[in-house]
Amino acid sequence: MNSTRSKNVIQKWLPRLVVLVIAGLVITGLVKAFAPQPVKVDLAVIELGPMLVSVEEDGMTRIQERFVVAAPLAGRLQRIQLDPGDTLTAGETLLAAIEPLDPTLLDARAAAEAEARLNAADARWNQIREEAVKTDEELRQAKRTHDRIAKLHQRNAVTGQELDESKHAVRQAEQNVKSSNFATKVAEFELELAKAASTRTQEAAPESPQNTQFTMISPITGRVLRVFQESSKVVSPGENLIELGDPSDLEIVVDVLSSDAVRINQRLQEEGSPPPRVTLEHWGGAEPLHGIVRLVEPSGFTKISALGVEEQRVNVVIDFDEPNELKDALGDGFRVEARIIVWEREDVLIVPTSALFRDEQEWAVFKNVNERAVLQRVTIGQRNGLQAEVLSGLEQGEVVVVHPGDQVEANVLLQQR
Repeated sequence: MNSTRSKNVIQKWLPRLVVLVIAGLVITGLVKAFAPQPVKVDLAVIELGPMLVSVEEDGMTRIQERFVVAAPLAGRLQRIQLDPGDTLTAGETLLAAIEPLDPTLLDARAAAEAEARLNAADARWNQIREEAVKTDEELRQAKRTHDRIAKLHQRNAVTGQELDESKHAVRQAEQNVKSSNFATKVAEFELELAKAASTRTQEAAPESPQNTQFTMISPITGRVLRVFQESSKVVSPGENLIELGDPSDLEIVVDVLSSDAVRINQRLQEEGSPPPRVTLEHWGGAEPLHGIVRLVEPSGFTKISALGVEEQRVNVVIDFDEPNELKDALGDGFRVEARIIVWEREDVLIVPTSALFRDEQEWAVFKNVNERAVLQRVTIGQRNGLQAEVLSGLEQGEVVVVHPGDQVEANVLLQQR
């Protein structure tokens, strides 16, 4: 009797239980289907660290001091025996020889022109000699100042930055002295050529030694860069014959956008700040070379980019920071990639630039707060390709969303990818 009753109860409630279970499963599935799902994102932590902003452009090396030897008078040039790359010794190496042509060497007009060139060469030599005296005195003064600052630095009376500035001033003065000495030698050589040319325009007896060939000797120790006239020919006064230079005395020239040139020049002229540092990469060696910016040229030029867009460019001149035997492998006109540091700090609150986006003309990020996205506007300072300086809006240790997509909105659930 009892078993029959229990059986009837089970048969009565079993279909209802099945329906309830199925309904519960359906409801659970619907809840899960329509419930908001967390968005998988990449996250980054706001941290303090070093940051730098640089300008990266291609550049090339060039010899600082070039000297083009030109024919001082008309005549027949003998074949030049030198080739590009040949070494030269000041006062010894024969560059070229010119044989006289009558009546050109005895012409009154040629004589007057030679006399005028002689006077101009003499005036230039006197002017450069005075400049050389000035640069020598500036070098002595820079060395005295550096010695005084070095002594004060030993007593912690001046900062290390002032010591670096005095070192840079000495290097700059030494470079000026080197350039002025080079210019003095060139001016003296030009004066000797002008004197010789003036002498050759004077009439002489057939047996006079003046009727022998006119020779030109190298004024510098270096190498031949280019030979303009290799074969024998009749040349006119002022015609270029050969170009000389010292390949070990190199500088780097990098053309940058005019807007970047302004930033570099501001850093260069900033009082109390050392010249911008430069890292030279992909020049052919295994290690990068280092240099400092010496000059931002005051005049720009127009250049067509690879995309056909006109750009205003400015040349930036860079010196090698210190002697380095690695750079001896470089020559004139070699390509380098320069990274010019225009801003750098050691302790900067950094946010990845990939986390930034514009919100009503302001910069903003999505913070991860309790696994939910919170819109936060921020104030940004300096930026480079990967990082940005945070001035306000974020604190150290906070977490932000990197590369926020369209699915990331305020108050959306987040899940780290």
